[in-house]
Amino acid sequence: MPGKLKAKIVAGRHLPVMDRASDLTDAFVEVKFGNTTFKTDVYPKSLNPQWNSEWFKFEVDDEDLQDEPLQITVLDHDTYSANDAIGKVYIDIDPLLSSEAATVISGWFPIYDTIHGIRGEINVLVKVDLFNDLNRFRQSSCGVKFFCTTSIPRCYRAALVHGFVEELVVNEDPEYQWIDRIRTPRASNEARQRLISLMSGELQRKIGLKVLEMGGNAVVGYLQCFDLEGESGLVVRAIGTACTLDKLIPGTASNNESKETLPSSSSPPPFSPSKPCSRQSSSSDTDLSLTPKMGKTPSPSSPFLTLCLLLSSPPTLSLTEFPFFTLTCFPPGFLVHIGGVVSARSVKLLDRIHNPDEPETRDAWWEEIRQEIKSHAKALGCHAVVGYSESTTICEEVCILSASGTAAMLNPRFMREGLCVYSRFDDASPPSCGFCHIPYDEFNMPFPAQLTYCYHCRRQKVPDVLFTTIDLPAEAAVTGKGCLIQARLCRTKKKAQGEVNATAISNLLPFMEYELHTQLMNKLKLRCMNALFGLRIQISVGENMLLGLASATGVYLSALPAPGGIQIAGKTPSDLSYDQHISTMHKRINDTIAMNKELYNIHPPECIEEVVGSPIPDRQRSRLFRSTSESSDELSELDLSHGKKDAFVLEIDDTDAVEDIQSLLTDAPMPAGFYSCNTEVMPGIYNWTSGLQMFTSVRVYRLNNANLTNQGLNKIFTDLCENLLKSLYFKLRSMIPCCLCHLNFTVAVPEEELIQVRRHTPKDSTLCVLVCFPGSGENEEQLQFSMELFSSSERCSPLPEVRSRSLRSTRSLPCGAPVTVVKMTPLSFLPRTRIVKYLGIINMFFIRETTSLREEGGVSGFLHSFIAEVFAMVRAHVAALGGNAVVSYSMKECVFMENPNKNQAQCLINVSGDAVIFVRESDQEAIPPLITSGQTSTTGADGTT
Repeated sequence: MPGKLKAKIVAGRHLPVMDRASDLTDAFVEVKFGNTTFKTDVYPKSLNPQWNSEWFKFEVDDEDLQDEPLQITVLDHDTYSANDAIGKVYIDIDPLLSSEAATVISGWFPIYDTIHGIRGEINVLVKVDLFNDLNRFRQSSCGVKFFCTTSIPRCYRAALVHGFVEELVVNEDPEYQWIDRIRTPRASNEARQRLISLMSGELQRKIGLKVLEMGGNAVVGYLQCFDLEGESGLVVRAIGTACTLDKLIPGTASNNESKETLPSSSSPPPFSPSKPCSRQSSSSDTDLSLTPKMGKTPSPSSPFLTLCLLLSSPPTLSLTEFPFFTLTCFPPGFLVHIGGVVSARSVKLLDRIHNPDEPETRDAWWEEIRQEIKSHAKALGCHAVVGYSESTTICEEVCILSASGTAAMLNPRFMREGLCVYSRFDDASPPSCGFCHIPYDEFNMPFPAQLTYCYHCRRQKVPDVLFTTIDLPAEAAVTGKGCLIQARLCRTKKKAQGEVNATAISNLLPFMEYELHTQLMNKLKLRCMNALFGLRIQISVGENMLLGLASATGVYLSALPAPGGIQIAGKTPSDLSYDQHISTMHKRINDTIAMNKELYNIHPPECIEEVVGSPIPDRQRSRLFRSTSESSDELSELDLSHGKKDAFVLEIDDTDAVEDIQSLLTDAPMPAGFYSCNTEVMPGIYNWTSGLQMFTSVRVYRLNNANLTNQGLNKIFTDLCENLLKSLYFKLRSMIPCCLCHLNFTVAVPEEELIQVRRHTPKDSTLCVLVCFPGSGENEEQLQFSMELFSSSERCSPLPEVRSRSLRSTRSLPCGAPVTVVKMTPLSFLPRTRIVKYLGIINMFFIRETTSLREEGGVSGFLHSFIAEVFAMVRAHVAALGGNAVVSYSMKECVFMENPNKNQAQCLINVSGDAVIFVRESDQEAIPPLITSGQTSTTGADGTT
């Protein structure tokens, strides 16, 4: 056998009382893996049993080790009736299958029940002995590392980036099988939870096989999602970027420097020049295959060696059809040019999958979406899509598939001549502005745009505004500070079924996305900014409404022109009162722009000569501002003033338009001392302390009037999001100055007339991060949510302990024994620390159900206690691997269902992250010099200069 799994049950503590007569419990444990089950002896009459069992040994294939979780069930023994279930623990074995990961899983795990929550803890030891398997037809991918982080993991360097990998697994949902009628809620939940765990393991193994076929050893930017399709089934999907990673030798430079994420100049070329590099022929007009120049071997010291390597794969192992990268953060210089955001959405009917007359597959659905994304990127003159992500929203039989990314150009030097028509670009462009230069031909653009010469180098054209889904590049020159910008939109629709419902949604989607982009553009100009990073647009569908939420971080890029003002043009007949109203709104808009300039410290030069430091030649001056919709002979005169003739025009044609403009001015400014963004690093703020905390908030709002108009729904939705932020500012007022980083919102419509809004981390989650800057929050004793730790000898539940833990890495209990506290953050790094080891991916799925919703504190109490339990279980699994932190943590799924009339509720949560070991660095090494407001700076991936 290629593998042997060993498990030992040591002890339990704080078990619930199962025998009311004695107020004690007769506990024993079942240990199951695959079809094999072992049992411990019954430990009578104790809430803190000491089993100290022998080693239970399972001889299994390594394929099963990847697919199956180790299932530990704690039960109460009854002589005359069926044994009562106390709870279960699922342990993922995959972290033990890598030579660089942990060698043993050992620790206290919360015992979890889907009805009652956490019910005590159990101490378990797990080991794996692997044997060499030389079978060429093997189905396992042991040794492939998975990372949730969307940047090259710290303590690794990318020797090769292979490209996009994806997979999906489908199964029947136990919740909707006929046997559900005779199942108890606990049995149904446990069957569902175990199936999802199995599907997750199978999916990870299959993606690992694809990575091995490509010659890689890791998946970076791994994004796994669940599609709960009701009776149509259960789908687990995942995408990622296949890479070959090399472990950095301890003592070398940190991974934040570009030189470590790529091979050193002394290393040999990782591919042979004699290897054939022919491009596969294709008749598709959307082909974006990448290939290097024939007969030219790139310099190993080039920052794009990894990409060139990827292009030179032999035909049998060629780059995947889609040149997509799920990474959002890259080494300096990797992004040569950025074209802008590309997205695609599609509405599908789930019953088409089972219709024999119209056999459709989910794979074909995603293939169609990806082909559209690829064609959009080509239209922008780009050969790759970075910051790529996929998502779905499902209501009844209607499923909306969404995909988005940023069209980009990656080092044209190594592409075959003829494939890259933009090789005319000068590689000597200053690195701080090169990525802003347009990659497309300004005279043959698929859309009108206002272009200017770059305000930094004067050599290439740049757009007047830039939207991206990636983090701010490390080399970007920024003026002033950034801020979170959101667009919110509600649209009602009639209740319908099947094709009629799908058609109605399809007709609404393009207009919703257009309105969201318009809101973002208006709010960007109100803040006197010209670029958005980390853009994420989510569309949620309900029975009678669609909700749209767009979040991004606005910044002022020094290379782009200053945004013009906002002018209002009325179409209705003019009268004195109307003109006064327009004049008043004009004044409010101008006052808001002036206030935001001071608030975010944005003071762009009044003249372009001040930007570049030398006069512009007259020949270029006359062509500086020119719309691509004009012919080359139609030249406009240069206007050096900003906010006058260059203004963005908003037209008023009805009452709703007036209200839309007024709503732009209702966003309350952040209180002094607060900053917020949805990217990892706050633009313009570069000082970090170790006072970092993660927290979660969920708010559910029930509509009282089902006949609300679109305008009324928009106001309710906007107020709900604004009130969430205001509540944060109020609760954290004692920690000024502080910043909310990686702050994202997720919106859902769980049922009719119910809106659920969640603050969350990247991609789909319910959390945000608080980062304290030097000031009142620097001392860890002043962390907002810290409380006292409990002694292991004291009688307590694990749940309050998790709520009470402060974020120190270690502390001493009253008895003097040190306790490791696992930090959790959606960031890929911890300020003032260094990650020394990645222990494996954490990917867990939980279900919680209650029939006593009111007694548990209503919806708020139920949800937040469940999330606290999830935190406890994640921390326990990381500690058992020997880790002391979870980075890139996200809650990708949080489905809430409620039946208040029956006092019932159910919630499903999927969480993921990277378990790591970190060590603290000295303050001198970790904290950069203070950078004053408005000063241009180049930042690294960890916020250092």
